[in-house]
Amino acid sequence: MAGTSLPLLGVALSAMVALVVSAQVLLVRVGAEHGGIRQAVLLSMGVNVLAFLPAAAVLHFPDYGLTPTSLLSFVAAGLMGTFLGRVLYYDSIDRIGAGRTEPLKASMPLFASLIAVLVLGEALTMAHTGGILLIVVGIAAISWETTNTGAERGEDVSVTALGLPLLAAMAFATEPNFVRIGFAEGTPILVGLTLKTVAAGVGFVAYLRYRGTLRFDRLLGQPHTKWYLAAAVANTLSVLGYYAALKVSRVVVVAPITQTSPLLVAVLAYVFLSHLEHITWRLVSASLLVVVGAGIVTVFG
Repeated sequence: MAGTSLPLLGVALSAMVALVVSAQVLLVRVGAEHGGIRQAVLLSMGVNVLAFLPAAAVLHFPDYGLTPTSLLSFVAAGLMGTFLGRVLYYDSIDRIGAGRTEPLKASMPLFASLIAVLVLGEALTMAHTGGILLIVVGIAAISWETTNTGAERGEDVSVTALGLPLLAAMAFATEPNFVRIGFAEGTPILVGLTLKTVAAGVGFVAYLRYRGTLRFDRLLGQPHTKWYLAAAVANTLSVLGYYAALKVSRVVVVAPITQTSPLLVAVLAYVFLSHLEHITWRLVSASLLVVVGAGIVTVFG
């Protein structure tokens, strides 16, 4: 029984991650209708730190397994993925909607593969190439659908808006490479998560202070705060669930299931956010191409 329970647990955790990620996207979308997206990012990072820091401090005391290499790696991962990636990601949800942002962000394996080929000198397999082609076709279809239906509804269909989720995917794609270097040094998962989140939070606060938009007095107590806090909790659960799933199961099981979040977002947005999101069959079909392509690239990576 123990041998079969672990694979089932991996499947259950992966499905939970996909659902929680989808909920996070929709919660940010609802909150962004009246609130500023910077507040969502700040609350998200704050809840992450409150969850990860005490756990890491207690569970791994007194040896936290940090080396100069892992320290720099997790700081870089935090600044690129948790800071830059999340800012672009949430901004995209606000500007072009959840249903379009999530499948475009799911193109992350495409950029991760390109980084591996161009920087690390890895070779592309036939499976990689096929998956990349599906992602590219899906991205083109989503962009075409957004440009046409979005213009009719008076939505932002500029190149800048459409580029936000792709830039977010690029930023997120660099994070696993830095994280792998840090974990290879023997740093525990919780310590690495804490370090990259703290680095991202410090970087984001410094950015807001430089721009003169740092306002802690408006962080809580606003009507939309509850949506952003719920999204922050969902984000924290998704991160913990993802690493837990990888610990008890294989990438070939976890990746395809967690990659279904764009389709879940489309369905949930159609059911619950019809006043905010315009979900068409073309968008769902294009999202499916990206999901399948991303799954192929991830599994065979």
